[in-house]
Amino acid sequence: MAIFIKNREQIELMRAAARIVRDTHKMLEGCVKPGVTTQELDKMADEFIRSRDAVPSFQGYRGFPAAICVSINEEVIHGIPGKKKLCEGDICSIDIGTVYKGYHGDAARTYKVGVVKDAHRKLTEATERCFFEGMRFATAGRHLREVSEAVQQYVESEGFTVVREYVGHGIGSVMHEEPQIPNYRTQTRGPRLAKNMTLAFEPMVNEGACDIKVLNDGFTVVTKDGMYSAHYENTVLITDGEPDILTL
Repeated sequence: MAIFIKNREQIELMRAAARIVRDTHKMLEGCVKPGVTTQELDKMADEFIRSRDAVPSFQGYRGFPAAICVSINEEVIHGIPGKKKLCEGDICSIDIGTVYKGYHGDAARTYKVGVVKDAHRKLTEATERCFFEGMRFATAGRHLREVSEAVQQYVESEGFTVVREYVGHGIGSVMHEEPQIPNYRTQTRGPRLAKNMTLAFEPMVNEGACDIKVLNDGFTVVTKDGMYSAHYENTVLITDGEPDILTL
């Protein structure tokens, strides 16, 4: 398993790519409202990313037909933008990746559409919080399992479950590098984290059971029980001290 340690120049390019992802999310945040179609969100994101001299990472990746992933309610990840309109009470997960001068940034957020049920507000908040629980262990010298275990423990303490079939990943000159990053405790300790690793940590959290399935479109992942799911992700630089979250 080859894990790439980045040099200063590579880190700066990734920082630039990550800023574009962050700014795209900030731009879209105010647009996530009832009546907006997921296709409209995709168009806005695509135009914004390209205006910053970057390109969307997801466009054409394994045949994916859009610039961003937009997953609503029971959709876990990889939702394809289309004519569907957001409705009051929905939760909407948006995953954005960019390539800038050959290097990637990647981040996901779950947005509340208008006023949502308390249970779904709690789900989105727990999904974001579990990421930061994991970050307490994302420092050089720690093992990856410590991060994964912290995420799982927090999620389950809040009464939710973590998706197991999809995980986080290393990131750099390609969108998915080693290592894979589970959001649950593994039997092995996993790799030791080292300074200047760049990793995309991305818990996917289900309101009900952890079981998922892929729809006939070949991309959209949904919960088997039809209950809601949330997604939160950042691109992170490992340091000797606190992790540097590049997409914040």
